Amino acid sequence: MRDLVTDIALKSLNQAHRAVLALSRGRLLTRAFGMPVVELHTVGRRTGRDHSTMLTAPIVDGERIVLVASKGGDARDPDWYRNLVANPHVVAVMGGVRHVLCARTADARERADLWPKVVAAYRGYGSYQHRTAREIPLVICEPR
Repeated sequence: MRDLVTDIALKSLNQAHRAVLALSRGRLLTRAFGMPVVELHTVGRRTGRDHSTMLTAPIVDGERIVLVASKGGDARDPDWYRNLVANPHVVAVMGGVRHVLCARTADARERADLWPKVVAAYRGYGSYQHRTAREIPLVICEPR
């Protein structure tokens, strides 16, 4: 039951954020917790349909975007992460600009280098990692 409540809350928050962005024509809520907001489009691993979710990007380095598959410290990986593992071709919309990208999970060396930068951008990610036994994946999105 707790998982269901968590999933509903996160999806509701995503829908509200998307609605505010749409109603403001991209002028409001383009940043959250000091990080740029990204609308990530993935292909459903089971349905093959387009799915989108609102995320923050703690690291934007040129055309490379780093995302955090934290799900707020939940024990489960987020659906968007499982979708991009199955199909790494994604689209990220940031600041009204569409980026066609290929996503991959950071390897151990990359994660060790990136994790301190991620936590420096938003300390909450460190708290999320302490809440869960799973290692929170970092996703590197780069141009195809």
